[in-house]
Amino acid sequence: MARLFQAGVGSGGMVVLDLLCRDSRIEQIVLVEPDLYAPHNVVRHLFPPSAIGRRKVDVAAEWVRERRPDVVVHPFCCSLQESSVQEQLLEAARRCDIGVCAVDNEPGKYAFDALMRRAGRPWTLGEVLSGGIGGWVHCFVPDGPCYGCVASYLQREVVEAPSGPPPDYSQPQAAHAELTIPASAAAIHAMAALHALLTLELLGSPEKSVESPWGFTSLLWSLQRVEGIFEEPFRSYRFRIPRAPGCLICSEPDRKVGPGENLDVALDQALARLAPP
Repeated sequence: MARLFQAGVGSGGMVVLDLLCRDSRIEQIVLVEPDLYAPHNVVRHLFPPSAIGRRKVDVAAEWVRERRPDVVVHPFCCSLQESSVQEQLLEAARRCDIGVCAVDNEPGKYAFDALMRRAGRPWTLGEVLSGGIGGWVHCFVPDGPCYGCVASYLQREVVEAPSGPPPDYSQPQAAHAELTIPASAAAIHAMAALHALLTLELLGSPEKSVESPWGFTSLLWSLQRVEGIFEEPFRSYRFRIPRAPGCLICSEPDRKVGPGENLDVALDQALARLAPP
C-alpha cells in the first residue's frame, strides 16, 4: 500500500488527485493547499459552484472520501513556506512514499523540492504552458537533480524562441501572443492525466534513488503547433538532466535549505542565475 503527499489542488492538481486516489494502492493522502475556492475557478475546476468560498483542501478531501471511503486524508490548509508548520509537513512527508507537486508558483516549487529532499522521497511536478500549448512533467528522485538544476538547464537549453524578449512560459505576461491566454480545461486535463500516469509509474518502480525508471528527468509534450516553439502538436520531447555541479540548491551535500530567510535567499540567488544576461 502507498501513501501520497500532494501540494496543490487547483484546476490541474485536482485532476491529478482524482486520478491517483482511484488507484487501489493508495491508502493515505496528505494534501497541502492554502487557497479558498473562488468564482473565477469554476470554469476550469472539478469542484461545483456550490463550493465557492470554502477551503479548497477541505473540498478536495471530501472529493477523495466520496470516491474512496477507505482512504485516510490529512488536509493542511497552509502554504508550503509557512514557517509554523514546517516540522509537521516534514514529518508527514517522511511518512509518505511519493510526492506530487501541483503548485503554480516558483517559490512553492522550490519549497516542495526542499521538503522532499529533506524527507528523502521521490516526487513529480506537472506544469501547463501558458495558453495550453503543451506542458511538462518532471520526475525527481533523492539523489538526482533538484528543481534548481532542472529549471536552470531548461531555461538555457530547450526552446529557441523567435527574436525579441525570451518568453516565460509559466507567466500569463509572456512575450508571445499565443502564450498570453489561459490554458483551456482540456489542455489542463491532458497534462494532468500524463502527470498522474508518470506518478503511478514512479510509485511502482523499485529503484527511486538515482534516476527515474524511464531514464529521463523531464518530459515535454506539445499540444499545439506554435511557430518557432513547437513544429507539430502531440509530440513528446525527453530530457535526461544531470545534477548541476554549481547548483545553489543541491551542490553542497551538507547544506539544508529550510523555511524562512534561508529559502528566500536560495530562491533569489537561483532566479538571478536564471535571468537572461
